[in-house]
Amino acid sequence: MPRKLVVTCLINFLIAAIMGVVLRYASIGTINFNYRFLTHAHSHIAMLGWVYLMLFVLIVHYFVPEKKPIYTKLFWLTQFAVVGMMLSFPFQGYATVSIAFSTLHIFCSYYFVFLIWKHHKTESIVTRRLLKTALLFMLLSTAGVWSLGPAVSMLGQASAFYQIAIQFFLHFQFNGWFLIAVIALFFHVLQLKDSKQFRLFFVLLVLSTVLTLALPIYWFAPHIVLFWINGLGVIIQFLTLIVFLKLIRPYRLILLKNNSKLTIYMYAFAIFCLVLKIGAQLLSLVPEISQVIYQHRNLVIGFIHLLMLGVITGFLFGFILQNSWVTFNTCLNFGIYTFVLGFALTELFLILQGSMFYFNKGTLPNYYLFLFLSSVFLPLGIGSIIINILKTNTNES
Repeated sequence: MPRKLVVTCLINFLIAAIMGVVLRYASIGTINFNYRFLTHAHSHIAMLGWVYLMLFVLIVHYFVPEKKPIYTKLFWLTQFAVVGMMLSFPFQGYATVSIAFSTLHIFCSYYFVFLIWKHHKTESIVTRRLLKTALLFMLLSTAGVWSLGPAVSMLGQASAFYQIAIQFFLHFQFNGWFLIAVIALFFHVLQLKDSKQFRLFFVLLVLSTVLTLALPIYWFAPHIVLFWINGLGVIIQFLTLIVFLKLIRPYRLILLKNNSKLTIYMYAFAIFCLVLKIGAQLLSLVPEISQVIYQHRNLVIGFIHLLMLGVITGFLFGFILQNSWVTFNTCLNFGIYTFVLGFALTELFLILQGSMFYFNKGTLPNYYLFLFLSSVFLPLGIGSIIINILKTNTNES
């Protein structure tokens, strides 16, 4: 059964990637969709249809030994909510139907947390602590969603309250729930043991995750205290990275011995992107840069994609490659390398253009055309991975 669920998650990802290509095409041609509505659909399907549901599948696969039918039913109910958002957001944006499906997804996630908390089994203190922390951050993030209604009714969508509520949700989804969950799964794969070093890593990880929320709040409610809180969080985050690299170093032989080269490359790619992500956040220690980053959309999108497509998807692809859901052949190699190529090219163009805007150097020649062409590699790679999994013979039905 997990193979069917993995394919479903990847199809969601493929659709989100195709939406991304259409959004890129809008800069060089004409599309028959509302750009802002399609952007909402793209982001929701990528976050909730790909990352959330793939984490759902992997957490159940690794941590719930007795597979109960309720998980399959809950998966398909959650997928129904994703399809509802997929069909409603492009046509109406945030409105009654799309909000209803989004709310259904949130309630499904609450029930998922309840079930995992009740049924998960692991003898590892490391994975248990990280898994529960990731789930708690997921619950915490939804406070931002529930704050949107009061924010609109009291102050309107242009208010700092409304924008901060959105950033609260996104921050704890990306940096809390998603990132800590993939680290929990990665440490489970490594069979990392509890130690004083891990406990230090855990404290630093949670502390930095909470403190770095100050930067997106600072964008809408500028205050020097928030700037310094974020600075402290970024420094702690850098220390967290150092401890993380020290933690996994003794386990690198396990990865090299038990996995294919492609799997190892994928994990190395994800870790490299994590280093880049934290390195990029160090730039926010400079006051001028921390404020300017938000003003240049290219840099914001580049950072979000670095985290979502580089770090989180990199780890998720690594977990998929480690299981019996794929066949290692030319089709799989093509899919993985094409996806990475598309990611690298789009990141390069986004960062170059964002930097040129920052230094008032204008626009790169044929920038939007090259960005569009680079984006095509992403769904092409995802589609090849889906084909590989569908053609893989396993004992699963």
